[in-house]
Amino acid sequence: MNSIVKAEELSCFYGVVLGLNNVSFEIPAGITGLVGPNGAGKSTLIKLVTGQLAPSSGRLSVFGEKPRNNPKLLSRIGYCPEREQLPKDLRPIDWLRSLASISGVSWKETKTMAEAALDRSRLDRAHWKKRIGTYSKGMKQRVKLAQAIMHDPDLVILDEPMNGLDPMGRAEFGEILKELNQHGKSILVSSHILHELEFLCSGFVMLNWGRVLASGSQIEIRETVVEWSDEISIRCSDANGLAAHLQNQGLIRGFLAEGDELTVWVNEPEAFFKNWPNLFKGCDADVFEVRNKNQALSSIFERMTQ
Repeated sequence: MNSIVKAEELSCFYGVVLGLNNVSFEIPAGITGLVGPNGAGKSTLIKLVTGQLAPSSGRLSVFGEKPRNNPKLLSRIGYCPEREQLPKDLRPIDWLRSLASISGVSWKETKTMAEAALDRSRLDRAHWKKRIGTYSKGMKQRVKLAQAIMHDPDLVILDEPMNGLDPMGRAEFGEILKELNQHGKSILVSSHILHELEFLCSGFVMLNWGRVLASGSQIEIRETVVEWSDEISIRCSDANGLAAHLQNQGLIRGFLAEGDELTVWVNEPEAFFKNWPNLFKGCDADVFEVRNKNQALSSIFERMTQ
């Protein structure tokens, strides 16, 4: 698959301060998580991808081109920054129309663009007439997302978009991003909390102290870890039914069902995890989540940083 973003021996320094140090990775189409603690280099990488910074050394390409001073390329990118600098006294529709107008869109066309973007970000139309200063944190995040996608970009970059959202807000925001991806948009979303992204993203770039600890798909990153636990947690619609299904296949030696949570002790954990989607075929239970204690990406990342 062709890379959306490609970095080769990329470094970026702020004077004597290290931002990124000789990193190489590729980001394919899809939803990719950019993960690391504060100060890991996530914001520096985003600024490089969006053309706000130039590399100190190495190479960076987005859709095969250098992003710095490249307006044509940057028109294919939508950016939702972490900082909240929204005009409190404006309605979201007015703000978005003004942004589109500044970019050269006719005033008549800006209305259609702004309304479509707000609809896609799932901001309730009942709130469109209210001023942004009266909005909750979650509503403001939707407005920020709307401005990032209004021009129909191919790549949408979001810097810590789930900060301050409650669990329901995070889940719904994740659904919006999945919907954008289904419509052909690639997503790069950063967070310092890995579990927020673990069941949203197909791939990750894991950063710490300006270096890439791991990158690739979830499967590729998990394959770097040899140690597997035989204890696996599964969240599903029918814990007892799924347990019976797995027992009939001789895959487990014990289980514990509590509500929608099924804990199983498997005979061959690595084989189970590599083949689990096929193992559930023929069972009526809907499976929402599968976790291995040692194979959770958050556990892997924690061990890598240590």
